[in-house]
Amino acid sequence: MSGLLALLDDVAAIAKVASASIDDIASQAARAGVKAAGAVIDDAAVTPKYVHGFQAARELPIVWKIARASIFNKIVILLPIAMLLSRFAPWVIPYLLLLGGLYLCYEGAEKVYHWLVPHDTLSKIDPDATPLDATHLEEQRVKGAIKTDFILSAEIMTIILAALDPDQSVWFEAAALGLAGIGITVIVYGAVAVIVKADDVGLALAEGARTEAVRAIGRGIVRGMPTFLKVLTIVGTAAMIWVGGSIVVHAVGEIVWHGPYEVIHHAAVWVADRVPASLHGAVEWTVTALLDGIVGLALGLALIPVVGLVKGGVNSNAH
Repeated sequence: MSGLLALLDDVAAIAKVASASIDDIASQAARAGVKAAGAVIDDAAVTPKYVHGFQAARELPIVWKIARASIFNKIVILLPIAMLLSRFAPWVIPYLLLLGGLYLCYEGAEKVYHWLVPHDTLSKIDPDATPLDATHLEEQRVKGAIKTDFILSAEIMTIILAALDPDQSVWFEAAALGLAGIGITVIVYGAVAVIVKADDVGLALAEGARTEAVRAIGRGIVRGMPTFLKVLTIVGTAAMIWVGGSIVVHAVGEIVWHGPYEVIHHAAVWVADRVPASLHGAVEWTVTALLDGIVGLALGLALIPVVGLVKGGVNSNAH
């Protein structure tokens, strides 16, 4: 009997350790996922455009196709690559973060540039091109969305990997990375599904609700969605620029030069020291984010002509 009790005590102890490990994995996955905020918000802001113009019945299936491919990209392709780099070439990770940060800066700055200097997109349309039917258009849109998602997913997984505790085992890192990747995908595409169907729900309420109050809510949803999508785009762009700048500053500091990080840190502390102690942390974070954003915007704007030249050279070589 005493042996059975001892065995049960051992099982209980193992269960406690396993439970603590699961909680630790979930905790690290959540904290690491927050680091990828810029790319996550951009993913949520970009994806709804891929279902624009399709019948309502095709919207959720399209979102599901993209989400399924996103999970495949993260878990089957990117997670093993991340684990191999973490174990055998950890020195590569800061350089990948630098590239990812520069990409976010470029993407965000390009959107800002297009807002400030509108482009004539109609002149780029080929009048002799054969119109695509709905099926081919859907396939084309889904392929484009999956390609964009793969790039963003690579950034997200690299950011998460860099944020994890490096002293953990490879299995712990893999579990935390996988949990964070799946969690982010569920959140992003769950939000996208809600966004793309919100106007349909609002229209149904406006036309079919029994009470005037509910019908008014439906009309408000329909009227408010365009503004909401614009706000989401602005927030996503700002987050991209801020997070991109922050990643570049930290990556450069880790690779070669701590100067930019130290200047931003000292400036944020200097400003925070001049406000009440209760606001110190919030002000320091805000100033840091603002300065990181300024760095990100400057880098992104500087990259626009460089990327344009590279694209022009690739296109001319292709012809």
